[in-house]
Amino acid sequence: MHTPKDSRTVMTDLVLPSETNPLNNLFGGELLARMDRAASIAARRHSRRIVVTASVNHVAFNRSVPVGSVVTVEAAVSRAFKTSMEIFIDVWIEDRFSGEKTKANEAIYTFVAVDDTGKPTEVPALIPETDLEVERFEAALRRKQLSLVLAGKLKPKDATELKAIFIDK
Repeated sequence: MHTPKDSRTVMTDLVLPSETNPLNNLFGGELLARMDRAASIAARRHSRRIVVTASVNHVAFNRSVPVGSVVTVEAAVSRAFKTSMEIFIDVWIEDRFSGEKTKANEAIYTFVAVDDTGKPTEVPALIPETDLEVERFEAALRRKQLSLVLAGKLKPKDATELKAIFIDK
């Protein structure tokens, strides 16, 4: 059994002028690539397998990341399913003068573990430990069920975690 901290990946880098748009802020695509790399490392640490990006489920560009910023991307597995893993990513920017870190962005990616032939393979279960890890773990199942309902792969009546949100007990 693995915990989210076993997969935790932290990547810190500087935003260079060649990576910015005309407003001197980090290109969104550049940030997506950094998040994808960190998430893939986290997924591989959890599964100890080759992993591939299955989907980018959510991205929130809440704050721009200016040129010269120190940007830190933190990724960890938030839930493991049969062959897939949800990875939650937090992006922080560091104030150049005070060193204070501020959360700028977040994202949720899904990766699938595969064998050497590219066939999906099972991954270990995940045991959340902290309150935040439990919150993300529980929400991951609701997100997966919503995705399956929207794709027509799960009947709404069978989405038990989603129904629990809307039905008073």
